[in-house]
Amino acid sequence: MGFADQRFNVNLSILFTELPLLERPAAAAAAGFTAVELWWPWVDAPTPAQSELDALRTAITDAGVQLTGLNFYAGQLPGPDRGALSIPGEESEKFRANIDVAADFAASLGCKALNALYGNRVDGVDEAVQDALALENLTLAARAADRIGAVLLIEALNKPESPKCPIVSAPKAIEIVDKVNAATGLGNAKFLMDLYHLSMNGEDLSQVISAYTDRTAHVQIADNPGRGAPGTGSLPLEELLDQLKKAGYEGYVGLEYKPGERPSAEAFDWLPREHRAA
Repeated sequence: MGFADQRFNVNLSILFTELPLLERPAAAAAAGFTAVELWWPWVDAPTPAQSELDALRTAITDAGVQLTGLNFYAGQLPGPDRGALSIPGEESEKFRANIDVAADFAASLGCKALNALYGNRVDGVDEAVQDALALENLTLAARAADRIGAVLLIEALNKPESPKCPIVSAPKAIEIVDKVNAATGLGNAKFLMDLYHLSMNGEDLSQVISAYTDRTAHVQIADNPGRGAPGTGSLPLEELLDQLKKAGYEGYVGLEYKPGERPSAEAFDWLPREHRAA
């Protein structure tokens, strides 16, 4: 089994960022990949101009790659923010304004997975107030995802890098998944299992895979320490992906790692070219 038995996609918000956004899909295709994913590309614009949406759609279709995952608006990412949907006021409103825009863009490209990042705790705001707002917004997002036949992804981040984010463990993410599914009755909220974040939390990755593969709709990887390509750290990623496969996971594995000081096109030497097409 191993890496050769997986379906990989490239996250164009962390790889190929040395290129303008509209050039990244073609660069991924030139590197041999046929599937890509994105954080919300317009960090200051939850509702960008239609011309910008059209230009990105054209860049993806012209490159011949499939968009397999898209984040809803999440604030400044990368940067200080970890989502917007639990932040009262302007950020929550931006998230709500983005919901149908993101869903419609995903639908136009056949993308079936939408990731909703929870957001940070806000000083002076009752956590219960934030959590109630989050559930309202996640319910809206789940319904929008269902409208286009997609899943809503709930991701656990890591506490060392995201100390103000309340979802920093697999069990906590699963708790939110269950709350959203109970609120909507749709069952389309699923776990996004990011092995890098979970390893940074010190979680037993093998145990997480055993416990939650059946609740998982997307997996992301980077090595640890360093958040680099497989082989640059100490995580047994090949073994872990084998375990996921044996546990029944058949979805994409998102490459969400930093290329280091080299160009992104050179950061895939761990994966023979013939195994890059999904």
